Amino acid sequence: MRIPDRPISRRSALMAGATLVGGLGLGGIARAATPTSTGRQMAQLGPTQQAGQRVIFSYPGPTPPSTLLDMISAGEVGGVIFFGENITSLDQISTVVAELKAANAESPVDAPLLLMTDQEGGLIRRIRPGEPTLSEKQIGASADPTGAAHDAGIGAAQTLAGVGMNTNLAPVLDVFRQAGNFDDQFQRSYSSDANVCAACGAAFITAQQGLGIAATAKHFPGLGAATRSQNTDLTTVTLTQSADEIRNVDELPFGAAITVRVDMVMTSWAVYPALDPDFPAGLSAAIVQGELRHRLGFRGVTITDALEAGAVAPFGDTGARSVLAAQAGMDVLLCSARDITQGTAAVQAVAAALQGFQLNPGHSRQALRRVLDLRQQLG
Repeated sequence: MRIPDRPISRRSALMAGATLVGGLGLGGIARAATPTSTGRQMAQLGPTQQAGQRVIFSYPGPTPPSTLLDMISAGEVGGVIFFGENITSLDQISTVVAELKAANAESPVDAPLLLMTDQEGGLIRRIRPGEPTLSEKQIGASADPTGAAHDAGIGAAQTLAGVGMNTNLAPVLDVFRQAGNFDDQFQRSYSSDANVCAACGAAFITAQQGLGIAATAKHFPGLGAATRSQNTDLTTVTLTQSADEIRNVDELPFGAAITVRVDMVMTSWAVYPALDPDFPAGLSAAIVQGELRHRLGFRGVTITDALEAGAVAPFGDTGARSVLAAQAGMDVLLCSARDITQGTAAVQAVAAALQGFQLNPGHSRQALRRVLDLRQQLG
């Protein structure tokens, strides 16, 4: 869920609506082909590399440690997430990104790393100065929400591309219920109207992916009902909407995102008893496979929210959580504690689970292929 780590020419609505209805954004067109080299690369990777290619690492401060660079060169890292503490200036982070790419050039995998941040808009912007300056709530309340969302997607793409990144953990598609609740207090939701969220999210995704930057719809199946105090970063959260409400309100914007071929979907760490009484969404096969894959037909890449979140503390350490998430159907595991030992623990646990057949080999190959295919396309 990750709250802020820092204080705080447009397309017409008609064209954005036509994109949504037609089901093909520029990003969908650009991402139609499947890279032919993926299968050959997968066959050459050992268990640690197979696991590592699905793990996103983080690190403290402005300088990536040499250990991380070595692991990237060895093919044991799938990507890196950047926070405000990693970015002191645009020139500095551009240099860091180039250093990471140089290390990846020595890797046995020729797919680019997933180099990502949260550039949602408004308060939630890790790259500063950088668009979008409007928050999602400001966009949703504007005179031309889809046009403003399209502009925000363009701005976000240009900001990330300008420093060499290729993945944005945005947009948030949560449909907030009450003013001042968890999403709304940081203006991270377009609207309390699911249709407005759907149209704005689709416009943002289409614009951003059209410029070659992967978008991430989050936090499936929706955190809009979370109260101000229900922060999955800190504690367990249970949301008690009915299955009908979840599917007709919370999931509606995600269906629109899937229609325009969003590259990634991030799951939440809340528990939804109407869908699965036992596991948070990112550890729930019923939600990842049943709702997202089967009911909504998503064929892209799934990514967890932060694996260090308090909401998943009851499910063991990083390694245990990583294996549970992979078993549930998560493709990418997000380690954002700013400590590379967290990412290393995830890689080691998933590699051991692959070797011990705790993870279905066929499902694991499919997950790795989805991740590598997306990364090849971003290159």
